[in-house]
Amino acid sequence: MREGDKFEIPIKNSSSAEPAKRSMWNELKNAVRGSEADYTQIPLSRAIFLLAVPMILELIMESTFAVVDIYFVSSLGPSAVATIGLTETYLFLLYSVAMGLSTAVAAIVARRIGEKNKEKAGMTAIQAIFIAIIASVPFAFAGIFYAKDLLLLMGADRWALEYGYRFTQVMMGGNAVIMLLFMINAIFRGAGDAAIAMRVLWLANGINILLDPALILGLGPFPRMGIEGAAIATTTGRAIGVTAQLWMLFHGGKHIKVFSSYIKLNWEIISRIIRTSLGGIGQMIVAMTSWIFIMRILAEFGSQAVAGATIALRIMMFTMMPASGMSNAVATLVGQNLGAHKPERAERAVWIAGLWTMIFLIGVAVIYYLFSEPLVRIFSNDTGVVSIGGEWLRIVSYSYFVYAWWMVSVQAFNGAGDTATPTKINLVFFWIIEIPLAYILAESLEMNYTGVFWAIFIAETSVGLFTLWLFTRGKWKKAVV
Repeated sequence: MREGDKFEIPIKNSSSAEPAKRSMWNELKNAVRGSEADYTQIPLSRAIFLLAVPMILELIMESTFAVVDIYFVSSLGPSAVATIGLTETYLFLLYSVAMGLSTAVAAIVARRIGEKNKEKAGMTAIQAIFIAIIASVPFAFAGIFYAKDLLLLMGADRWALEYGYRFTQVMMGGNAVIMLLFMINAIFRGAGDAAIAMRVLWLANGINILLDPALILGLGPFPRMGIEGAAIATTTGRAIGVTAQLWMLFHGGKHIKVFSSYIKLNWEIISRIIRTSLGGIGQMIVAMTSWIFIMRILAEFGSQAVAGATIALRIMMFTMMPASGMSNAVATLVGQNLGAHKPERAERAVWIAGLWTMIFLIGVAVIYYLFSEPLVRIFSNDTGVVSIGGEWLRIVSYSYFVYAWWMVSVQAFNGAGDTATPTKINLVFFWIIEIPLAYILAESLEMNYTGVFWAIFIAETSVGLFTLWLFTRGKWKKAVV
């Protein structure tokens, strides 16, 4: 077996499984604590494990944060929940920019770390922080001075315009902490310090979870601030998280450290980040807007269709987190190994992670098929909602064994710095194929919401097969960042 194809766990006594269990437990602790291992040298299965575990735990905490936020705000009434939804419509654009920039930064940092050029990696980190701060200014200006206008444009009710606008002001006015949280965590992930990114998110979201009920409901010494309290809790938690990020960045993670001498504009690095990020931003915008169109088509078939689809989507997002963690690990490994001039090792990382992801998602698909309606029933007792949500889970689950390969292949392109190719792929399959096909099947062929679900299945299966084929051609190995 070639180097990198095997997860080697030392066993001191072959007559007992206990040492092996201890070894696996030690690896799990290393993953959570953070490892100083060179990801261009250690066995690939071990590298994927050490990177994927903290990324998965990071995603779990992020999902927990979203659930807690909406849980406490819901006690204020439907208008408060609607205000959050309307504000998030604008924040989605912010997230697209932040995630696109983060994809580029992670790829560039990973490449520099693979080249053993930690100084350039640190300088890239500082320029990324400058870009994040500058990118946050337009959103902050719009949120602070035009919060009511933005909500009115989205059809907000009187309560939102009289009281809820403060939530929009705080969230958008303080959006710099969102930008920085995304950006600096991408720096850590690209460097191989995924455990630091995980702990920072735990800290930020843990503080938010504690402050949410206190500020929203006025518990203990805290004043009752309602929906504005939710925004302050979230922004405060993220601000403390960013403070911790900066401290770790300057005092040194296990793979990257910056110095005060790096704090100066470097237009060459800034232009490289911006060029590479355009594709990443495009990916996010295409993906997010395609779901808006899909939900708009579903809205033609009533609130039960929208509710069932919304619940199914939340279930899918939660259950796919381990797969997302493994595919995110691919981006770091591809970037670092290309930097170390090991393209074959980078490719093997994708095949190993893809196999693991496929096996996991096949298991998820079986659960969806057998327990689709019971899963939806956790969130709703409405018979129509349960039926529709269950049908989506069953149909979409058929594509999962292929969709796994799309997840890892896209991250291989991103990790290599070729962010333009996934953008073009998404544009074709999600805009030119999926949306029109959903409309034709649902409306013209009168398949109703079932037609939308089959259109999603067809698009996701097709994009998985095509992206994997494109990956095997190997042009991504020659990307320059």
